[in-house]
Amino acid sequence: MPPENLVLVAVIGAALVFAFTNGFQDAANSLATSISTNALGPRVAVIMAAAMNMLGAFLGEGVARTISQNIVVPPAGTPGLGVLFAALVGAIVWNVFTWYRGIPSSSSHALVGGMLGAALVSTSTASGPDITDSFVVPMLLSPVVGGVAGYFVMVAILWLFRRSNPLRVARKFRMAQSVSAAAMALGHGLQDAQKTMGVVVLALVLTGYQDSYTVETWVVVAAGASMSLGTVTGGWRIMRTLGRRVIQLDSPKGFAAETTAALVLYAAAFIWHVPVSSTHTITSAIVGVGTTRRFSAVRWGVAGNIVLVWVLTLPGAAAVAAACYGVLRVVTSGAP
Repeated sequence: MPPENLVLVAVIGAALVFAFTNGFQDAANSLATSISTNALGPRVAVIMAAAMNMLGAFLGEGVARTISQNIVVPPAGTPGLGVLFAALVGAIVWNVFTWYRGIPSSSSHALVGGMLGAALVSTSTASGPDITDSFVVPMLLSPVVGGVAGYFVMVAILWLFRRSNPLRVARKFRMAQSVSAAAMALGHGLQDAQKTMGVVVLALVLTGYQDSYTVETWVVVAAGASMSLGTVTGGWRIMRTLGRRVIQLDSPKGFAAETTAALVLYAAAFIWHVPVSSTHTITSAIVGVGTTRRFSAVRWGVAGNIVLVWVLTLPGAAAVAAACYGVLRVVTSGAP
């Protein structure tokens, strides 16, 4: 097998490992609220989320095209594959580190950070205006929209059910959470599987195996299956943070947060074709929902730690990717 093909296989393998870590890192996004309110049992929730992740991978490719075309422009051939491999290593290392610490972080931002870090130390170029429109603006707006929308959705629920029996309302919303959790998991699959798909497609284009940025069926299946496998593995450490440590959730609050986050993910994927973080969206929605009870109901110390990790994700993953690319360059320059 030619050396370039070996590197291509390594990049595709790393992309699928990234999808796996994305699955167990972000499994908490669609499961934590439903499990913490006892709307779903852990085993049922995990199986449902994995199935919806897989289904979501087949629902579009707009985000995949954005990732493959609008973030960085690597050189063709093996040098470009080296950039992608280093970017994926940076994202994987960051995902595993934050998962181990039990802190929600964005796999999407880790991937983009890795791509930018590897590009900066290589001959690649970053698509400045495209990055602003396709990544920076959605990155900044999605948590704000999630938090504000979560607040108003919860206010609407409180007003609509203000004269209802609280126990009966809680029981109904536990049932409704089965739907909202599935919708959230579907949105996660729709958004995050496409990010892996975009990297694989870019690698195939750089090596001449594809002339266009069309996503082939096998790429969809591989990305979706890897992420679903990661979801089955689960991210129980992060579930505790989202489900219990930010605020004390009940079923109406869980429903409001999941519904809000799902709508934001769908709009970003179907309307604007931009990548947004499911982690940021659901976490900010949980905070927005929590403030309807009282401002002090949110554990702002925990929320502050989460925000700090959000801020560090991009430069952290970029630094790891840059270091990885530097090592690769030294190793390959010394190869016969």
